[in-house]
Parts: sequence; C-alpha cells; structure tokens
Amino acid sequence: MTPFSSKCNVLAELWLDYRDDEEFLDFIAYNDLGLPLAYAVSSNLVSGLSDTGESMIEETWTLFLAGLDVEDTGFDTLDDVLGMDTE
Repeated sequence: MTPFSSKCNVLAELWLDYRDDEEFLDFIAYNDLGLPLAYAVSSNLVSGLSDTGESMIEETWTLFLAGLDVEDTGFDTLDDVLGMDTE
C-alpha cells in the first residue's frame, strides 16, 4: 500500500496540476477539503495532523483510486497512479 506521505504528495500534485482538467472537476469539487489538506501536509505547512484530518485525506485517496478503478499497489508519484510512468 502507498505510504501516507506519498498519498499526500500524489493528491497535492493532482490538486495543483489538474484542478482545471475537465476529467477531474467533479472529483476536485467534492474533495474540496481533502485535497488542499493533502497539499498542506505535503508542503510541510501543517504538522500534528488530527485523526479527522488524516481520515479526510485517506477518504480522498480512496475515492481517487476508485474513480480511476485502480488498486493501491503502492505508488510514489501521480504518474505512477495514472499509468504514465515512462520507465
């Protein structure tokens, strides 16, 4: 499974790079708290995340993978999740 810090990094990148992408508009709108919170964690803007905050990020992650119909096999980057890894 993907470590929590990697989930935050992936979701932060998604939020920054795809927030205006037609394909992700509904997802971004629905996860209007989980995505910016993941960004804040990824950017070290917050520390000592509450259980509720962590749960919001975990729910956002679960919804993201479900929307893509992807199983969590352990990801490092957004490109890995999206199947765009060029290695």
